[in-house]
Amino acid sequence: MDKVTVQGIIEDYIYAYNIFNVEDMLANMAPDIEFESITNGEVTLEIKGIENFRSQAEAATNYFTKRKQTITSLSIRGNTAEAVIDYEAKLAIDLPNGLKAGDKLELKGKSVFTFEDGKIMRLQDYS
Repeated sequence: MDKVTVQGIIEDYIYAYNIFNVEDMLANMAPDIEFESITNGEVTLEIKGIENFRSQAEAATNYFTKRKQTITSLSIRGNTAEAVIDYEAKLAIDLPNGLKAGDKLELKGKSVFTFEDGKIMRLQDYS
């Protein structure tokens, strides 16, 4: 895949995420997508398969009243792309860690996308 196509797929995914559009988030994912959320070097969530990803993504839409990922840099090498992300969100619910509905989150992280046959085969979110 060429870099312009990879960048377009990633930008489409981020746009869909920001507007809570789960179907468009899934549009360029492989059926056997692997997803990991990694916080402070520890895997906190692991999902395999597009239907499991869909379920988690749909549930997550209820956690926030707004959310926005902004790509601050993007590097593409072969079938892998790394997007450095600024993230901000406003919580819709209270969380077990003490954060309350209405609280604002601001994080920096990165997402690593691995492609196979024109689809996102693996997505790792680091924060």
